[in-house]
Amino acid sequence: MDKINYYLVDASILPDVFSGVVKAKELLLSGEAPSVSRAVKMAGISRSTYYKYKDAVFEYNSDDSDETATVNATLRDNAGVLSALTNEIYRAGANVLSVNQSVPVNSVAKVSVTVRISQMTMSVEKLLENIKSTDGVTAVSLL
Repeated sequence: MDKINYYLVDASILPDVFSGVVKAKELLLSGEAPSVSRAVKMAGISRSTYYKYKDAVFEYNSDDSDETATVNATLRDNAGVLSALTNEIYRAGANVLSVNQSVPVNSVAKVSVTVRISQMTMSVEKLLENIKSTDGVTAVSLL
């Protein structure tokens, strides 16, 4: 298999079709465009251009790479505990990226919540304090 090479290139020097491909992918992902046909029309590119480059052109966003945290918690198997935990994350201004929860064993479940912390309105330490004080949370740590 051939080695894949990647280059980080300023979009201003690339042909406009690459920006159009990125725009079409965003329109599809957000749901603004219900189909590829509609997305390419809105982005001002052809369907063939989209299909030619869709798997090779991506927008680079450096803000996403290092501003995440993973909260690990142990929750009692009671209704609403996970909801209360995610509510604390919401109140802190963090954005939930993924949630993984184990099946409860001995009336407790392990949960791992990965969050984007770049827009938080409080410190991570304060968020952990708030989660620890949530009814039904028996342990919490940050990864």
